[in-house]
Amino acid sequence: MDKTIVAIDGPSGTGKSTTARILAEKLKYLYIDSGAMYRAITFELIKNNIKPADLKTILELTKSANMQFDGEEFILNGKNITKEIRSLEVTNKVSNVSAIKELRKILVDKQRAFAKDNDVVMDGRDIGTVVFPEAKFKFYLVCDLKVRAARRRQDFIDHGFKIPLEKIMVELKKRDQIDTTRKESPLRKAKDAVEINTTNMIIEEQVNCLFRKVSGLDLP
Repeated sequence: MDKTIVAIDGPSGTGKSTTARILAEKLKYLYIDSGAMYRAITFELIKNNIKPADLKTILELTKSANMQFDGEEFILNGKNITKEIRSLEVTNKVSNVSAIKELRKILVDKQRAFAKDNDVVMDGRDIGTVVFPEAKFKFYLVCDLKVRAARRRQDFIDHGFKIPLEKIMVELKKRDQIDTTRKESPLRKAKDAVEINTTNMIIEEQVNCLFRKVSGLDLP
């Protein structure tokens, strides 16, 4: 029996991850935060002082990484690193790590493996275009930059980090530029994705909007 896949893409701060997690709970699907997987590898590279040019070590580390999801929690090699992967240092470096072609292939294989035995909700930047182009449901979230920055600032506060709003806006712009122009799996809306503007939505509204569409409660 084919498993149902809900792909949610879009830039940072549009509410992808929170919406995807709560939507998965409502649907009783497995939630996969693809961004956390890239952040986890970035965190490991920083922690072990592995240079970007050391491709062999990076790929070996990525292949051997045992990644698990437990609701909001992310477990890497048996250790909960949910808070650590949300630091500003990881946030600033993850786009460059994500652009490594060979690394992406390894993590995409891991993402696809999660979906073999589970109905999944997965969010990221290339889920509907590269990871699961055949996904039954595809959404692309967009949002005003200042609102995105405010949401990301709150995320940082929730994880114990205090970052000025202006600094976050600069970093978001920089990340958008990297993500949309990178050669490997750039951020873009899939042709058959439904675009949702979340600027004036609270999380509950975002979740309900997607839930109605996945559940068939919204008429075409």
